[in-house]
Amino acid sequence: MPNRTVYFVSDGTGITAETFGNSILAQFGGKPRHVRRPFIDTADKARQVVREINDLCDSEGQRVIVFATLVNTEVLDVVRAQCRGLLLDMFGTFIAPLEEELQIKSNHRVGRFSDVAKSQEYHDRIEAINFSLAHDDGQSAKNLDTADVILVGVSRCGKTPTSLYLAMQHGIKAANYPLIPEDFERGKLPSTLSPHKRKCFGLTIDPERLSQIRNERRPGSKYADILNCRYEVNEAETMMKREGISWLSSTHKSIEEIATTILRDIRPDRLIY
Repeated sequence: MPNRTVYFVSDGTGITAETFGNSILAQFGGKPRHVRRPFIDTADKARQVVREINDLCDSEGQRVIVFATLVNTEVLDVVRAQCRGLLLDMFGTFIAPLEEELQIKSNHRVGRFSDVAKSQEYHDRIEAINFSLAHDDGQSAKNLDTADVILVGVSRCGKTPTSLYLAMQHGIKAANYPLIPEDFERGKLPSTLSPHKRKCFGLTIDPERLSQIRNERRPGSKYADILNCRYEVNEAETMMKREGISWLSSTHKSIEEIATTILRDIRPDRLIY
């Protein structure tokens, strides 16, 4: 696998081809070389990318793996007829059987984002991104009542990337608020969060991993010291338990797994990709 090249060819952005293709490739381990070729929407562009793939097949001495999401039949015919790589026509695999089963012809629209500007979901997503940026790291307490979720936890446990992922992928208005030593000394949630406790979701992290991350940011500081990290994590977990806030550890979980768990608990209606 490390010596193989994989092409993602699409007449749109190529995001669908790459996402689906990567899900399949993950079953085989290794890390092949990835090449994305978006907006292959004419026969001439198709012939050009096919020449590129065929030349690579010759130089590497093995077939290039090609994941394709091509709706335009003229473009697809060129790739099918001339490509010497292993062609995996993802739309053709699923659309034709569905057309037969449903007795409906698909609209053969190129690109899932072609009319996105008219979509309410798109505008909601943009609004959610702006909200999450404005409420990152507790920098604003304004309009927290409109938040879908408020992520809490110690500094550098993954709150910001999770907030942005929730906003960008799911249109969730996610604020995040750091729990700091002063909060632990007071023994209660910050007053800003108290009225919105039911919207809070906690993130924690293994102290050793936290120390490693913080040392990359501030090497040799008290902030990154392992004893301080253990103290902060323990106090944060104790506070969340006491306040009845659901939480999970980000230590061995991807952002996608964290976001899915949060959505399952607070907004199952948004579990749409």
